[in-house]
Amino acid sequence: MQLQDVTPLSNEELEEIGFSWHTDTDGSKYVSDKLVEISHKDAENYYTAVNELYDMFVEAAEYVIENDLFFELGIPFNLVDAIKKSWENDVHWHIYGRFDLAGGIDGKPIKLIEFNADTPTALFETALLQWALLKQNNLDEAQQFNNVYEAISENFKRLITLFDETEKFEEFYDGWKILFSSIEGNDEEEATTKLLQQIATDAGFVTSFEYLQNVKFDESGIYDADENKYEYWFKLYPWEDIAIDEPELATTLTSIMVNQEAIILNPAYTLIFQSKGIMKILCDLFPDSPYLLKTSFEPLDVKQVEKPVFGREGANTRVLDGNEEVITQTEGPYGNYKKVYQEYVEFAKDSQGDKYQAGVFFAYEACGLSFRKGGEILDNMSKFVGHIIK
Repeated sequence: MQLQDVTPLSNEELEEIGFSWHTDTDGSKYVSDKLVEISHKDAENYYTAVNELYDMFVEAAEYVIENDLFFELGIPFNLVDAIKKSWENDVHWHIYGRFDLAGGIDGKPIKLIEFNADTPTALFETALLQWALLKQNNLDEAQQFNNVYEAISENFKRLITLFDETEKFEEFYDGWKILFSSIEGNDEEEATTKLLQQIATDAGFVTSFEYLQNVKFDESGIYDADENKYEYWFKLYPWEDIAIDEPELATTLTSIMVNQEAIILNPAYTLIFQSKGIMKILCDLFPDSPYLLKTSFEPLDVKQVEKPVFGREGANTRVLDGNEEVITQTEGPYGNYKKVYQEYVEFAKDSQGDKYQAGVFFAYEACGLSFRKGGEILDNMSKFVGHIIK
């Protein structure tokens, strides 16, 4: 793989564009001062792979629902009705997600690692920051596979137009409002949520922001602190955390959906996509797909990665050999979730031995690429790396 040195943005410049989480807890820079060089063909391959993978996920989700496989995927029972309700009606539109992939830049085939379909991070970095890096270095900002902002804006319009052309948005839109919420005190999540709010505003929606703890819920709808009612609510808060930590809220949100009082984004059915157990289902349904790594609910007899069905930033992950001996592992808060076992695949490596995982955002179609750099298990100390098409 090829890397290109760039002059980084200073902390002050990053903070001017709203990016405050630029320094990790060990004092190191979160944003790399290098760009991954890819070819036009590489970009086309990522685009094709992710579009095909999304179609496969949709087919697999239908299979899960038809065969009542929620328990197998570790999905809490108190969200099953919400998942079914959101799946049945197209108005519960999936706004955006991010596919994590191995390969694609090192001559190796693209392989699915997982799909962050509910609350994906790195949106701000992918949509804005890597573009700003090109601009900072007097490089052509068009030399990227990156139309994330525009794609998500168009996808917000599809909340109203659905499968019709988005040009009909103004004709169909009748002032319906979206409330955006994140947890207070998390700069990254708040900035990501407010970026999505800005994208929705640019798309033509009336929007507002309210910290999660100030949002009011009852069976008649969703309200901000001033008792204004909203037709849509976007929460940067995982569905599985709502199910486990806020079971009464899970019940209320289901009632709100059944009563058609509000639409919740991302939809509840994204929990099927989010569960790493879905990759076992994908392997069953698409055994010949070139994008899939063998995945099972039981240990494999090859080098493998053990992961909880729900987990983030590499926590509670173990790399095992074919005899289930631990090669390396991470700790974390997700140890009680069911495990999946995925065939091990090497990530692309640079000359220093650091490993690179591709992330491709999806909003109706694949729309933007970026990378994470780290060690054998990419954890919350991994670095963000932009890219350039050469």
